[in-house]
Amino acid sequence: MKALLIGGTGILSTAISKQLIEEGCDLFVINRGNRLDALDANAVTTLICDINDEDKVSELIENEDFDVVVDFIAFVPEQLERDYRLFNGKTKQFMFISSASAYQKPLSDYRINESTSLSNPYWEYSRNKIACEDYLMKMYREHGFPVTIIRPSHTYDERSIPLGVHGSKGSWQVAKRIMESKPVIIHGDGTSLWTMTATRDFAKGFIGLMGNLHAIGEAVGITTDETLTWNQIYHAIAGALKVDLKPVYVPSIFLDACSDEDFMGGLIGDKANSVVFDNSKLKRLVPGFMATTRFDQGIKETIDYVLKHPEYQIEDPEFDAWCDRVIEAMDEAVKAVKLAEDK
Repeated sequence: MKALLIGGTGILSTAISKQLIEEGCDLFVINRGNRLDALDANAVTTLICDINDEDKVSELIENEDFDVVVDFIAFVPEQLERDYRLFNGKTKQFMFISSASAYQKPLSDYRINESTSLSNPYWEYSRNKIACEDYLMKMYREHGFPVTIIRPSHTYDERSIPLGVHGSKGSWQVAKRIMESKPVIIHGDGTSLWTMTATRDFAKGFIGLMGNLHAIGEAVGITTDETLTWNQIYHAIAGALKVDLKPVYVPSIFLDACSDEDFMGGLIGDKANSVVFDNSKLKRLVPGFMATTRFDQGIKETIDYVLKHPEYQIEDPEFDAWCDRVIEAMDEAVKAVKLAEDK
């Protein structure tokens, strides 16, 4: 199989690239060359270019045709319009990474499959992904463009600790708070349901859809079947860090009101909702697919890797101070209510 990945070195694409290399794929990658060390340079043909430089990309692929082209870094329809101009007639399958956050919010049923309606009034990111899907399916229906849409949910690798509430600099500061026995914010009451998928499991399902004629014109979700509460997720992280968790529960709407972060989209439009994914369609298209990495095992690998690599320990003192202020505000609110009751 001859495949071209646009991106190729992100959380999802690195795991896919590595498995494709192991399987002997004739792999091409378009990126700006910022993380070339993530892949074996001898096993990949790297086209160093900004995908937005359409003329340059067209020149680089002029004499190439592909079995599969995958865009990992398209977020708005204009980027897919560019891809259509570049790759229509040059690939047997075009795969677009959408998002499970595009599914209906608020949910009418916590059980989700590919037939669940797409609608997210809380998050522009998700609405843009929906618009991207609409454009691609229009190209499929009207012009036969061989599209496959992929909807991942929360997927993690060894480089970043997956969490519900963190600052703009990533999740390390929360891990640091846990290690320092400081109280840690969990949205809601921690009992809503969520899914954490290891990238190596995602990659198995994804590669099974590459070159799969039954996947053309289809949208497919790829997640693990394991469902966790946010309490279980945070306790698993604390367990991997070998410390006790000190949770503080804060309503998602309060977090959004108190922060400049996009908690309206990321929490109320995504993580605060209970979700259970039905992977029947994926398993029908990729017989034998099974996610085998349990979260409490996978997160230990992530924690071990991050602790050994200081470059992923990015501190965020502003977020840390914000957490203290929010927790203090919650404590003061409780005290105020009790004081009023005593009068």
